[in-house]
Amino acid sequence: MKRQTLSLALAAALALSLLGGAALAAEAPETEAPQPPAEEYIPDPVGSITFGNLSRRMHESNLQVRSIQENIDILEELDYDDLKDDLRVQLNEIAGAQWGLVVSSSALKDLSQLYPDQFEYSDYEYHSAYDQMDKAYNAVREQYDAIKEGDMQKNNADTVRQLKNLQNQIVMAGETTYIALAAMELQQDGLERQLAALDRQITELDLRYELGHISSLTLKQARSGRASLNSGLATLGMNLDVYKGQLELLIGAEITGSISLGGLPAVSQEELDAMDLEKDLETAKANSWALYEAAETHKEAREKYNGYGGDYGQSYAADGDRAYTQARHTYYSAKYNYDNTVQNFELGLRGLYLKVKDCRQILSAARTALAVEQDNYAVAQLKQSQGTLSQNALLEAGDKLKEAREKAAGAENDLFSAYNAYRWAVDYGILN
Repeated sequence: MKRQTLSLALAAALALSLLGGAALAAEAPETEAPQPPAEEYIPDPVGSITFGNLSRRMHESNLQVRSIQENIDILEELDYDDLKDDLRVQLNEIAGAQWGLVVSSSALKDLSQLYPDQFEYSDYEYHSAYDQMDKAYNAVREQYDAIKEGDMQKNNADTVRQLKNLQNQIVMAGETTYIALAAMELQQDGLERQLAALDRQITELDLRYELGHISSLTLKQARSGRASLNSGLATLGMNLDVYKGQLELLIGAEITGSISLGGLPAVSQEELDAMDLEKDLETAKANSWALYEAAETHKEAREKYNGYGGDYGQSYAADGDRAYTQARHTYYSAKYNYDNTVQNFELGLRGLYLKVKDCRQILSAARTALAVEQDNYAVAQLKQSQGTLSQNALLEAGDKLKEAREKAAGAENDLFSAYNAYRWAVDYGILN
């Protein structure tokens, strides 16, 4: 007969617990990419993007957003009743394996005493095997109790909230990039207008130089200014290419650096009138992950500190109890951090609110200036048609009108940028 060892019993006993653990580690079934709420959707033409479709396209095609969504789906699709039943079965199997180990090891011990040359028994192997199964049992029991008491559900819900917050930050980064590109394209239009005006000026200066009305230095200075302006325009073009490539990456499109952007949405007067700082602040606080996380940390620290008697636990302090003093410091650190987080959040939202109001008055002023330049240009057209104004003077009036339009368009974009940042803070609790 071959010599028997306790390791055979250990292998058989642990097999049951390992099989149960494998069931828990099984991957969640694959799910399709998340879809936004059903609404009329007009796809963007190839090579273009509109702001209204940006969030949807990021949820459908951004690899980071989709990867996070898979993790969210795993947690949201958990059936805690089924999982608890599986854990209960595992607990019973491990307990049965432990009892089997006790019985088999006792028999093996008796046989080793009767037939020492044929059977081998080791107290060390027995206790080691039993301890390993005991640890496995405790680990499964901890999960079972966590579900039974609702701790796992809460922890997973917190994790889902944190992951969704991360998704929102990625989408917000995409919107911020889009808005920055809109501003850069408007700046590009302005530089091209200035370049065209400078070209007309240089043409005039060339003629005046030939007639001896200006020095060569004046002409060189004008040409140097044009070279500098053209260089700035080239640098801006490079930055547009880089930022557009980043936007294409964010929406999962082919990276060409040449994607075409639609205009930014306008902010309606109704939307501006609906802004209520006090009411919106409460909504923003409830939606903020940062505030929730700080509050949870504060709560846990307070519960631990109160377990020692809180501020009334003088007996612990008098005895120099290290655990009490650490709990006290941890609690007050969490409290100060929470209070500071709340204060910064309130200040940040107030700043965004005031920024929207300021952008609104700037836009109003820009539109007033635009109306004046429109009238001036109409007068210039009339004078030019009557022969009392040169063509160059009319073009200069046209440049002033274009500049006023650019400023009004820039003010509109700035208002939308500020309002969009405010909505992100209120609706998702994310401060930009």
